Amino acid sequence: MSQVRRGIMQVLAWVLATAAAMAVSWYGVRTVLTGTAYEPPRALPISGTTPPPGPGASEPARSPRTPEQPAPSSPPRSGTAPAPGAAASPRPGSPSPSGGNGDVKSFPVRGGRAVFDLGESSAALVSATPDEGWQMRVWKQSAWIRVDFMAGTRTTSLFVTWNGHPPQVQTVEN
Repeated sequence: MSQVRRGIMQVLAWVLATAAAMAVSWYGVRTVLTGTAYEPPRALPISGTTPPPGPGASEPARSPRTPEQPAPSSPPRSGTAPAPGAAASPRPGSPSPSGGNGDVKSFPVRGGRAVFDLGESSAALVSATPDEGWQMRVWKQSAWIRVDFMAGTRTTSLFVTWNGHPPQVQTVEN
């Protein structure tokens, strides 16, 4: 009987040690991954876009997304013209990821498309999708967002700024 009891104690000790090791491992992985995963996209209405393709039409394949990069050392360039439709007033009742009412707008540019939720005093990037053969980079700060679409030496940049004013969208093509 003592051998059975000893065997049970060894199995119990092994189970407890394994559970403790798994808990420590999970805590370490969770700590490392906190804040790095994207939230699932939300379906938001987009104003000022073209209708979806008709039945039988297929959407072209997209390049894989690139993870967000750290912010560049300099703020967005100034002196560029705002994109068409950038000065539209916010639409009441539309939820904004930044917490206020916003106007979700899509900006198709050479190299891809970016969708922003433009609130009264801030903005949020909803999505950015590069065209086939293009890559994308995103920088976010407390008063601006920059999205670059790049292919070879060609670059198209979208800047959204709202430092003390309603969000403004500007595009720069190089």
